[in-house]
Amino acid sequence: MTSTHEIAITGIGLLTAAGTDTGTTWQGVSDGVPTAGIDASLGDVPVPLTCRVPDFDAVALLGRDVWRMDRFSHLALAAALEAVADARLDATSWDGARVGVIVGVGADSKDTIVANTRKLIERKYATISPLAVPRSTANAAAAEICMALGAYGPSMAVTTACASGATALGVAKDLLAANRCDIALAGGAEAPCHPLTSLTFSQMGALSTRLHDPAGASRPFEADRDGFVLAEGAGILVLERAADARARRAPAYAYLSGYGCSTDGYHYAAAHPEGIGIERALDAALTDAGLHTSDIGHINAHGTATPMNDRIESATIRRYFHGGPPAVTSTKGVTGHTLGAAGAIEAALAALTLRHQSIPPTANLDRLDPDIDLDVVAKTARPSRIDAVASNSFGFGGHNTVLILQRA
Repeated sequence: MTSTHEIAITGIGLLTAAGTDTGTTWQGVSDGVPTAGIDASLGDVPVPLTCRVPDFDAVALLGRDVWRMDRFSHLALAAALEAVADARLDATSWDGARVGVIVGVGADSKDTIVANTRKLIERKYATISPLAVPRSTANAAAAEICMALGAYGPSMAVTTACASGATALGVAKDLLAANRCDIALAGGAEAPCHPLTSLTFSQMGALSTRLHDPAGASRPFEADRDGFVLAEGAGILVLERAADARARRAPAYAYLSGYGCSTDGYHYAAAHPEGIGIERALDAALTDAGLHTSDIGHINAHGTATPMNDRIESATIRRYFHGGPPAVTSTKGVTGHTLGAAGAIEAALAALTLRHQSIPPTANLDRLDPDIDLDVVAKTARPSRIDAVASNSFGFGGHNTVLILQRA
């Protein structure tokens, strides 16, 4: 039974390197097919590995107005359109004042800012675009969705680094529970495959340098993992109060029943070594959902494939679920790390896991790190009876978000 404050997920829109819609993304993730490759657009950077959305034609899909948008807004709007159609909603007839849009974005878009900064340095002032700021700031994706779909309720960008997409879903859940809106389009979008972003993470030592085997570069929990693979993507979910969804006979993929967030207050980039903030977020999410650790049948881990973060997250899961952790997977082995979009994409995949009662495998996991004492699903998808899933997302600055989803 759902409470009056439980939130139904009635629509999903996904664009990832695994596919340009929800169905193909789910199939690719379920098959465990990695998508990383050498990205010629990055030029001669030391680590030109990315996971790109394949065959994405923004003009064909969205129309000629796309010239004023940066790529992360293209991805967000395309995902929103799919999600609204999937939820069987008609944006031409809904009460737009009761529709909210909350989109998590990890950083400003680099394409426009870098191009116009070059013009600034070259003193070509007259050629600098008047749209350089409004098209590249984090709120642009939410704004474009609102304009395209006639959504006039609360809208905002949420920025908690790589937890942004998950945090956006949590904020949307709270807005619905507080009756600030009746429908929320929430999730995340990111298009970070730019030389500057690659160079920054490369200088930090955060990226995989497995150039001899690009497809095998994203290796969460693997003994010889060496970093993440930069990726683009978007995930937008339609959220409604469960009672409202039932009233319009809209089927739910799952219920978003728990949201917990915390901050480490420890380091600008590294997670707290004891996972204290992760535990606080888990506590808050389970309390919000009214569940216990024994109720969780699966964890969609943050699982970036960086040596330190995978170890900290794994040790925290092992300690927190002291009765024995449930089966764990990281879908980043397929999709790469979509930064601010990751939490939303993975929440959508968690909802699909509940719908299909099948846990996707962790791609490229051949030899589990001996320090990781978890049941990590690998090689093939695992059919399982699952009633509740925890989806973990963590970001620079110590931002931690955990979402709990329950079977509809």
